[in-house]
Amino acid sequence: MSGPATTATRPVLVTGGAGFVGANLADQLAGEGQTVLVYDALTRPGVEANLAWLTERHGARIVPVIADIRDGAELALAVREAGAVFHFAAQVAVTTSMSAPWEDMEVNLGGTLTLLEALRARRGAVPLLFASTNKVYGGLPDVELAVEGDAYRPTDSNLRAHGVGEDRPLDFHTPYGCSKGAADAYVLDYARSYGLPTVVMRMSCIYGPRQMGNEDQGWVAHFLIRALTNRTVTLYGDGRQVRDILHVRDAVAAYRAALARIDRVAGRAFNLGGGPDNAVSLRGLIAYLGTLLDREVGIETGAWRPGDQRYYVSDTRRAASMLGLEPPLPWREGVADLAAWLTQWLAAEAATSRAARQPEAVL
Repeated sequence: MSGPATTATRPVLVTGGAGFVGANLADQLAGEGQTVLVYDALTRPGVEANLAWLTERHGARIVPVIADIRDGAELALAVREAGAVFHFAAQVAVTTSMSAPWEDMEVNLGGTLTLLEALRARRGAVPLLFASTNKVYGGLPDVELAVEGDAYRPTDSNLRAHGVGEDRPLDFHTPYGCSKGAADAYVLDYARSYGLPTVVMRMSCIYGPRQMGNEDQGWVAHFLIRALTNRTVTLYGDGRQVRDILHVRDAVAAYRAALARIDRVAGRAFNLGGGPDNAVSLRGLIAYLGTLLDREVGIETGAWRPGDQRYYVSDTRRAASMLGLEPPLPWREGVADLAAWLTQWLAAEAATSRAARQPEAVL
């Protein structure tokens, strides 16, 4: 693995390592012979299966640490072993933050500050790569939009061509936006104030294998699961919301590139998404799923959700240039890849369910 020398002899700590992006990263690192501390509270549906998959594939190179990100003592022990840290552990749903803002703050901000303090106490240059979110830019209410077919598009030609850049003022909306935004600011400030080698990745919509999406988070996989199981998809708002989507393969490559270049990019924030070439509306994705599956996907509608941006597309030029990233996988190809993986996963889940319902043989 390329990167700072510390990672050659010490394990890599991945908080939220049994989650979707964390598990994909851990799989790649362990596949190259790296020991990975998978730190996860295992509270989200599906993550136990991800951890089992990792340990089955990589054995002792995966070291599970089943603990909460708010557990300072356990986290300090894990940090003490680590040569680098990828921080994905979080409360990830806007809807959950609206109903439980205090817990959202404790996990996203409190957990991140606990991790930063553990790294500061370590008194070594241990890199920290932090998963932030495009929600730090708020609802973008000043961006003038026009409806073009099934999608919102900005009227400003530069924004249309390149997307939202890192120079966009931060504007936290919803408790989730506040907790992640404040954590984002702390991570960057610990580079300034204490010299910690930190990088922030403001992620747009990441999708791919091992994403068991639901209505609150992971919308690309959620739409596919509904479509594959012949159920309707609920669109909150009018469905013309546009997002740039990025395959997890490319997201993992970006995080690893940031670690490899940590001496040059520490203290920087990067927008991480598919960019304008991989931007699609919710209705546009559903239309493609109909083509992919050769059947119409049913739609229901609901009220707009708090903090839902009508348009967000990442300007990825800074990340591409400074991290040396390859062009991302085209979204149609990536969604087809996820559809194939989910088809196999759903079949396996159905087989397991049928086996569990079978009566035991009478001898």
